Amino acid sequence: MHDTPQPSHSQSAGVVAWFDQRLGISDVVAFLRHKTVPLGSTTLWYYFGGVSLFLFGMQVATGLLLLFYYRPGVDSAYESVQFIVTRVQFGWLIRSLHSWSANLMVFTVFVHMFSVYFMKAYRPPRELTWLTGMALLGLTLTFGFSGYLLPWNELAFFATKVGTDIAAVVPVIGPGIAGLLRGGTEVGAATLTRFFGFHVAMLPAAFTAVLFVHLLLVQRQGMSESTPPTESRQMPFYPGFILRDAILWLGVLAVLLILCTFSPWELGVKADPFASAPAGIRPEWYFTFVSQSLKYLPARILGIDGDVVGICAFLAAAAGLVLVPFLDRHAARRKTSRLFTLLGVAMIAFMLTMVTLAYVKPY
Repeated sequence: MHDTPQPSHSQSAGVVAWFDQRLGISDVVAFLRHKTVPLGSTTLWYYFGGVSLFLFGMQVATGLLLLFYYRPGVDSAYESVQFIVTRVQFGWLIRSLHSWSANLMVFTVFVHMFSVYFMKAYRPPRELTWLTGMALLGLTLTFGFSGYLLPWNELAFFATKVGTDIAAVVPVIGPGIAGLLRGGTEVGAATLTRFFGFHVAMLPAAFTAVLFVHLLLVQRQGMSESTPPTESRQMPFYPGFILRDAILWLGVLAVLLILCTFSPWELGVKADPFASAPAGIRPEWYFTFVSQSLKYLPARILGIDGDVVGICAFLAAAAGLVLVPFLDRHAARRKTSRLFTLLGVAMIAFMLTMVTLAYVKPY
């Protein structure tokens, strides 16, 4: 009996050296070892960016698997998803992973945005990092909106109708936006085709491009520190921070698997455009605060349609949030602005209140 020859250490080192010579792996490792992450009370919030990136990767992986069987079309979309969850081996798991990770991604991106906001990490020279991060938040919400319709079930159909109706209220450009999204005057076959194209082609390309710029800026500017660099403790990015990030990703994956196992994402009933909308219909939770707020506004405000006033107010708030690095002059001088802190707290309180009212006590 002969022992199987094992590759020698010199052979393994030679293979590593071959790849290193062509890819510059040692230079990358040296850069990562040199890079540090601040340690302190705010370190926890640094991980939400990495978790969001992990969930985006989960979206890409599961989305590609779903594309093998999904067929866009009002006569085939619902049936293809039904086939995935009932006939394809582990299809129910892949679909649930895609849906749950999408919702968790929206949540973690929001948490990441607000943590950056309260830590004043948008202060100079990180204004562009904030702007690209806000662009990623907008693209994430658009991902959720476009993907929600693809199963062509009852809830998704009428929620999309509500969402496009809200978009149509935007002054001047609203009707054009609604027409572009719907592909006509009503939500139908053209809407489904357009949302499919947005979801699997245009949005991933745009998200990947903006994400590349965002990560490049993060690497260039480094992570914002709540205390002066001379007073803060530092942790090596590699392997310390990366190892902790990987452990957290495994924890998030475990949470996703638990959710998928004990609460698999339901398919619901196939959409019928000629049926009346079911009671209590609403957009996904991350848009609910908008639709719920509009329900409490009077029909007319100072002679203007109440919905128009509400949408304009939300657009103004969103614009202010995007431009906050240029509005908060205290942050540029490394001072805390009580006004902007209170505005951030008010935003979170308002969103949570509206979402709670929508699900607990719908108006």
